[in-house]
Amino acid sequence: MATCEADSKAEAPVEISPKSYSLPLLENPHRGLAPPTEDGETVVIRGCFSYFHYGCDGQQDVGWGCGYRTLQSAISWIIGRRGSSQEAQWFVPSIREIQAILVAIGDKGQRFEGSRDWIGTLEEFYVMDVLYQVSCRILHARQLDSQEVLDQIRSYFNEYQGFIAMGGINGDSASKAIVGWHRSAAGNVYLLVVDPHFAEPPACQQTLIDRGYVRWMPIEDFSDSTYNLCLILQP
Repeated sequence: MATCEADSKAEAPVEISPKSYSLPLLENPHRGLAPPTEDGETVVIRGCFSYFHYGCDGQQDVGWGCGYRTLQSAISWIIGRRGSSQEAQWFVPSIREIQAILVAIGDKGQRFEGSRDWIGTLEEFYVMDVLYQVSCRILHARQLDSQEVLDQIRSYFNEYQGFIAMGGINGDSASKAIVGWHRSAAGNVYLLVVDPHFAEPPACQQTLIDRGYVRWMPIEDFSDSTYNLCLILQP
């Protein structure tokens, strides 16, 4: 496992335009979801975020856009935490704007803009860093269920109650958000997952819960994969 932190002061290389959505985005899809056990310790995200998912803005990105959608949800949370909750949706960058940023900072070549190439946790960090100069901690976890990694996730939620963008190297470990931590009295650990792979018009919270896009996930159910986690250090 490797840990790194950064806090850039660079100005945004791409202007983010205000957005309008033909269908409203669901806000805080995790709220009201009960902890997985009645006993134990639970810590969840504070603040508000919008649920971005496949096709939510008219961009058809099924099969390749999950990293962008997790990033968009994360950015909406950052904006909200900084006291601009009314702008949390309207100034979140589009997929094309995210790609333009990565090209502008030299992370990607020109052909990347307009492509269907996916992005991972590190690219998500680069965009958040250059847009908002927010510190992030990157955890490279070879074993997500290792006690060291779980302790760092618990410590993060206790201190920041923030947003974690996570992705792995296997198909089953594709990009998702982690917005909560729970440990039962018996010592079983669960993470609160917000999965962007929903590919229909925005639905009510209960639909997402019933179909598993928002769920408490036992740590042993995560794929056996190497993961990168981006812990956003936004107060």
